[in-house]
Amino acid sequence: MKILIIEDNSDLASGIVKYLSGEGYTCELSTSVEQSLQKIQLYDYGCILLDISLPDGSGFAILEKLKQLNKQEGVIIISAKDSLDDKLKGLVLGADDYLTKPFHLAELAMRVLAVIRRRSFNGNNVVKYGDIAMDISEKTVTCNELLIEQLSPKEFDLLGFFISSSKRVLSKGSIAEHLVGDNADMLDNFDFVYAHVKNLKKKLKQGGCSNYIHTIYGMGYKFEKS
Repeated sequence: MKILIIEDNSDLASGIVKYLSGEGYTCELSTSVEQSLQKIQLYDYGCILLDISLPDGSGFAILEKLKQLNKQEGVIIISAKDSLDDKLKGLVLGADDYLTKPFHLAELAMRVLAVIRRRSFNGNNVVKYGDIAMDISEKTVTCNELLIEQLSPKEFDLLGFFISSSKRVLSKGSIAEHLVGDNADMLDNFDFVYAHVKNLKKKLKQGGCSNYIHTIYGMGYKFEKS
C-alpha cells in the first residue's frame, strides 16, 4: 500500500518513512504544498499523512484540493498544534484522523492501518474473496483456512490491491505505481511486475487457491472468479 508523507521536518519524515517501510508500505515524501498538490493530481495513495504547517502554506489547501478532485485517499493530519479549531476544520474538509506531535510511530502505524482498512476493505480486518482470507493486521493469507506460504511484503500488498480492485482491469503501469510509487515513472520496463504477479500466482496455487489472476493481453490483469 502506498503512503504519501507530507512533512517538512526531515528528521521526523525520515523516521516515519523508515518505520512504515518496515511495516511493508511504499512511502513517498513531500515537503511543500506545491509539491504535494502535484503528487495528488498525478497519483493515488492508500493513505496521506499531512502536516498542516508547511513552508509555503497550509496543509488545509491540500485537503481542499483532494475534496475538489473527489479523491478517495484516507488522510491523517499530523500536527504540532493541539487546537480544537484545527481538528474540526480538518475533519470538515475530509480528514479521517488527527494526531498531535509528538507521537509514537507504532501508534501512527496502527492509525494508518485503521484508515486503510476502513477506506479499502470496508472496515474489515480479515478480507475474504472466494477461498482466500487475508488478515490485514497479521499480514497472513489462508486458503480454505490453511496458511499459505509466507508472502513477501510486495506480494501481500499486490494481493490486497487485486482484491480491493476485483473485477477491474489493472494495467501494468498502475500496478507498478502502486508497488513502487512515483519511481515507476523511471522504469524502463515492467519486468518486476511480471515477476511479482508470477510469484503471487505460484504461491496461491501451491496453497490450493483457485486461480483468480487473469492476464488481459495488451492491457494488464484482472482479479475475479472464473
